[in-house]
Amino acid sequence: MILQALYRLAQQEELIGDPDYEWKPVAWIITVDANGELLGIDGTRQIDADGREGAPISLRIPRQSPSRSGTKAPPEFFVDNGLYVLGHVFPEKSFSSEDAALRAAWFQARLKECAEATKDPGANAVLRFLEHQASAHYPNILPESARSNDLIAFVYSPDVDKLVTDRPAVRAYWREERSVRKSDTGALSVCLVTGRPGIPASKHPKIKNVPQGKRKKQALALIPLGSPSNMFESYGWKKNENAPISTEAAESCATALNRLLSRRPQNAAGESLGIRHIRIAGDTVVCYWASGKADLLDYLPSLLEADEQQVAELYRAVWRGKNAGIDDPSDFYALTLSGAQGRAIVRGWFESTVANVARNLARHFADLEIARNAPPGKSGERPPHFPLRTLLQSVAVLGRDDAIPAPLAADFVRAALQGTDYPLSLLTRALGRYRAEIGRLGKAKTPKDRSPARALRDARAALIKAVLNRRKRYRPETSCCKEIPTTMDPNNTQPGYLLGRLVAVIERMQQVALGDVNASVVDRFFSGASATPVAVFPRILKNLRHHARKAKDDEKKARTAGWLEGQVDEVLSRLDGFPAHLDLTQQGLFVLGYHHMRHWLWMSKEDRQHWEAQQVPLSK
Repeated sequence: MILQALYRLAQQEELIGDPDYEWKPVAWIITVDANGELLGIDGTRQIDADGREGAPISLRIPRQSPSRSGTKAPPEFFVDNGLYVLGHVFPEKSFSSEDAALRAAWFQARLKECAEATKDPGANAVLRFLEHQASAHYPNILPESARSNDLIAFVYSPDVDKLVTDRPAVRAYWREERSVRKSDTGALSVCLVTGRPGIPASKHPKIKNVPQGKRKKQALALIPLGSPSNMFESYGWKKNENAPISTEAAESCATALNRLLSRRPQNAAGESLGIRHIRIAGDTVVCYWASGKADLLDYLPSLLEADEQQVAELYRAVWRGKNAGIDDPSDFYALTLSGAQGRAIVRGWFESTVANVARNLARHFADLEIARNAPPGKSGERPPHFPLRTLLQSVAVLGRDDAIPAPLAADFVRAALQGTDYPLSLLTRALGRYRAEIGRLGKAKTPKDRSPARALRDARAALIKAVLNRRKRYRPETSCCKEIPTTMDPNNTQPGYLLGRLVAVIERMQQVALGDVNASVVDRFFSGASATPVAVFPRILKNLRHHARKAKDDEKKARTAGWLEGQVDEVLSRLDGFPAHLDLTQQGLFVLGYHHMRHWLWMSKEDRQHWEAQQVPLSK
């Protein structure tokens, strides 16, 4: 299904205009005259407003080999890197000058066959230039900024606006060569993608821009057939005989996937297309598309990243948990990929409709809605929701992108798009990071250092709330509590929730009595209190009474201390002793009780009045 959907995308967006050609970034263009004299070498990298080099422009060039490796890797047709085209030795590559000269000779020999067969003036001009280059007539013509993987193409000066590979005679020669090469690969087989007879692909084209964490970026194979261990041979089949995919289908699928992963996607006519991927971890990306022209696709990254400036008013309703009237029946697809071990790994595959995805996203945002304890940013406003990146960073060690577990990120995004329960491992990691980083605020020296930690703390609480609520909704037999609201619930009598509220009040009492301290009661006891209450709470309640007496010695603080003592007594009256331990659900409720109570304790008078107006009478 994945390959069939990718193949349809290639047809739908007209990504394959000419099956013998493809669009690739070409960094350098060498212009020669009829005698093979060098007229110039021009770079195509664009310079941005800050003076930094961007990516090279994409040009239509002869379709290159799916993969090239080994000590005798063959040259490409007319367009290749500096090692093959010019025999240029790059310092970072382990090739000697003899190796480079040998590869340049291979490249020249291949072009010579074309020039002799076609008698084309442009091909002959390039051949003469290469002969001059081989005799050191033009030594070291590549600029120092050239990179080892930069592609180099040729222009014959009378043409000016087209590459030599676009000249009619050269194009005809290339098509014939490709046709002969296909016919030599074996007998026809029914393609599993198209259902039509075709020549099976001996190698599948590699995919670019698959994130690979800290590893050096390289093109990866989605379906590798390069070694016996990857051939999945069975029942006497060899290579791809047990799952034949035609060359045309393999190239179409690879082109579609490269288009989805590209930051500057184009169709076969060179027209710009919309970006269709979201990076969710250091080594994981989600590609998405639809069978029709769905406007939601253009706004999906901005919706998930809570970017108000980039989202049209129609789609902002999704943030408010509403469907926004999106009834598009077009098929929606999402493919999650990671790069590891030299290949692209499929982490997840999801099919639905655009309308269903819009509804599921609205539920996703509604489930993540929670009272915020972090102050707004410099603008005085908060994002309408937690950005996807913030949510995932909140469960990673110190918020690092490269520490986000790829399977967890993939499962979380799938649940958001599919409208199913979030993975339980998300709750486990959110609780672990909440306890591990609860003391970071006390160690932060400035408000600037505290702000990111507070935002991540809010995001963790939102994730815990969302996981517990969806488990109650979709797996009621596994949940013992009702769904948790956005703000503090005075009627929630679950022990975990009440104990979390109690810790927040004790923390506030300590702050009233002592002000800011290096290690608060939360910094020292939160982890133990949320796991084994009976071993921790008697001690911190003793400290509470001491702090209350100290606060009451100050007339300005006495009233607040008395009010806080009343809150403690109200919570304790609802508890039937301190449990020996709390299970995973109760630990999640503990965090939410603490989070809600902290927000409630710091409410303004107007906010508290609004909150009280929304509450049902307190249950007895």
